[in-house]
Formats: sequence, C-alpha cells, structure tokens
Amino acid sequence: MITYRTLTEVEVGKLKQIDRSEHIDLIYEMSNGNLTEVSTDHDCPNWNQEMLKEIQERYLFELRNGGMAVGAFDGKTLIGFGVLAHKFRGIQQDRLQVDLMYVSRNYRRRGIGTRILNELADEARRRGAKYLYISSTETRSAVSFYESNGSQLTKEVDEELFNKEPRDIHMIMELI
Repeated sequence: MITYRTLTEVEVGKLKQIDRSEHIDLIYEMSNGNLTEVSTDHDCPNWNQEMLKEIQERYLFELRNGGMAVGAFDGKTLIGFGVLAHKFRGIQQDRLQVDLMYVSRNYRRRGIGTRILNELADEARRRGAKYLYISSTETRSAVSFYESNGSQLTKEVDEELFNKEPRDIHMIMELI
C-alpha cells in the first residue's frame, strides 16, 4: 500500500531511493510562445553523486527556509516526492513554485505524482497562493503530466528560474 506524508530535513538521505531514470523520445522547446516538439532518443540515467548532492541541497534549502515536502512510500521505501518552495513569485507575489518533483520509474502512471502535486497545491492554497509555478523539464512525460493536471504555459515567465534552467517549460496551475 502506498502512503503519503510530509517529509522532514532528517529524511534527506531517502532521496537516493528515487529512480529518476527514463527513456526520452520527445522533448519540447519554446518557439514564439508555443511548444515545438523535437524527436530524440536517449536514456536519462539515475542520479550520480553530484546530481544527488545538488537535489539534496535544494531540498534542505527549501525546508530550512519555510518550504515543505511531501513523500510517497511503498513500505519504508521513498518512491516519490515533491517540494513546495518557500518564496512567493510573480508580479502579484501570488505563486509558489513546485521546486522538485520525482516519482520512481517503476511507480509512474499510477496517480502517485498527481497525489503529491495535489498535496503541494493544498499547502500552497493554505499559504495564500493563487497559482503553482512549475519550471518543468522539457520532456514529454513531465510536460504532459503537468498539463494533464491542469497546468498551462505561463505568459509571465519567472526570470530567475528561466536563467537557472533556460530549456525548462514554464507553466502555472491555477489553485481554485
């Protein structure tokens, strides 16, 4: 049975249990405000030590500064997690960012990511946000996931996040 709960700083070591690997056959690029499909054929490996360290540092930074994280567990194994960033964004300061979002390869397409995203959205609403801001990797699987959960391309791209990840697809999800 899959269980969900808030994650804490001391659980940062569990992030290595996530298998983020996937085969990527299509990515998106932004062109004149529209998504353009680009065929590709490569495998995205699991985290190496350097990437894992970066993810763990981002996780800890957000939790230590008022962000929050939700984890999905199969028994004691972490199989998915999402992090809600602490900083409000946007001209109206009404957006909170989904900073990290991963579900292990063997657990995808089972509603786990949607449940985590919904829990992050609930917390963002409680904090007064009107939107979730998503800087999504450009893969079909990620963009399609967010679109299927009600996200759409944003016209107000966050400059700081764009400069960090210029190939990402920037989206918002209205919190109704």
